[in-house]
Amino acid sequence: MKNIVIIKGSVRPNNYTSMAVDLLIDEINKNHEVSYQVIDPKDYKLSYPGLNEHSVDAVRLIAAVKPATGVIFATPEYHGSFSAAIKLMIENMGFPSALSGKPIALLGVASGDIGAIKSLESLRSVCSHVGGIVLPGPVSVPHINKVFDETGKCVDPKMEKRIRSVFLNLINYIDEFNCPTVTLEDLVRDKN
Repeated sequence: MKNIVIIKGSVRPNNYTSMAVDLLIDEINKNHEVSYQVIDPKDYKLSYPGLNEHSVDAVRLIAAVKPATGVIFATPEYHGSFSAAIKLMIENMGFPSALSGKPIALLGVASGDIGAIKSLESLRSVCSHVGGIVLPGPVSVPHINKVFDETGKCVDPKMEKRIRSVFLNLINYIDEFNCPTVTLEDLVRDKN
């Protein structure tokens, strides 16, 4: 079974990042061949780089990410970059990183006109640097405060489709490249 890890990048109460993640979870639940785990930074007590790198929570984080088939990062944009919570998660994933060799999809949310473009560019660079396979087509959601209502319901069907596409693009990549329909055995054995 494919296992997707979703890493949230906001610890604020009632944050829009979590609302977007809820749409991803709804989409994943439509595909019964995929399990998922949501990693919420507020549930981890992680150390700054160079301090207690093998803490219980760092080991727990690595244990969750290492066996994953794919990873989704969902981050708000703070001051032109991804959240410090996401960076601390990445810093605690060991060396070599638990992200190394993993397909990674990116989702960013922001209240401004250009969305989370800057944060996604920065996050792509860091994830690639630690060996992740960052997929093209990250989804940046502008005006996030107009995409969801106060109850967390998405009120923009076009943006809802784009948010859901983060999971769909990741699983399509995994199916096509990580779990190909043609196996090596099929290529080397004569079936006649």
